[in-house]
Amino acid sequence: MSFTEILFYVFSAVLVVSSIGVITARNPVHAALFLVFAFFNSAVLWLLMEAEFLAIVLVLVYVGAVMVLFLFVVMMLDINIAQMRAGFAKYAPLGIVVALIVVGEIGSVVWLKSSGSEAVANALGASSGAAAPAAAPGYSNTQALGELLYTQYLYPLELASVLLLVAIVAAISLTMHKRTGQKVQDVSAQVNVNAKDRVRIVKMAPEKEPTAEPKV
Repeated sequence: MSFTEILFYVFSAVLVVSSIGVITARNPVHAALFLVFAFFNSAVLWLLMEAEFLAIVLVLVYVGAVMVLFLFVVMMLDINIAQMRAGFAKYAPLGIVVALIVVGEIGSVVWLKSSGSEAVANALGASSGAAAPAAAPGYSNTQALGELLYTQYLYPLELASVLLLVAIVAAISLTMHKRTGQKVQDVSAQVNVNAKDRVRIVKMAPEKEPTAEPKV
């Protein structure tokens, strides 16, 4: 067993433990931190598979943006812990069934791949037990992914970007509706203001300080 395989199994085990901690932690903040730890371990696994772009995107987007937002929301909301525990106990059997189905599917894929079935290997687009060819010295998977996205999958990428733009505009329009009693800043009125209307100079006679009475 090589050193890379040892690292893979170690980080995979830590990832499984942190994933279990996400759903079993009683404190929502601890659950979110477990999820951040799971994302970091997933990024390390991507690095071991020589997918540097996906690893850095996972850290920047999910850990640096999404999870920070989750932590702010969790800490600002008043979450009923007892209700969360009741919901966990209610949906635990369904979660166990779904987990067993996923484990069975992953196990079947691994078993069929190890059996050397050519039909399954061709359907999955994987080699039948053969090692992956070594990459060229100047190969960059980020560059290869960019060339693939902006050549072969250019139209699906543009369609996805338009859908995201429509979703952003719709979210802004839904939250920017007029409310009664809302204070709105009028920038044009602030720019066109006259100093005489804002500042008033008042002339007052100087006040005399009271003289201290002599002590007897």
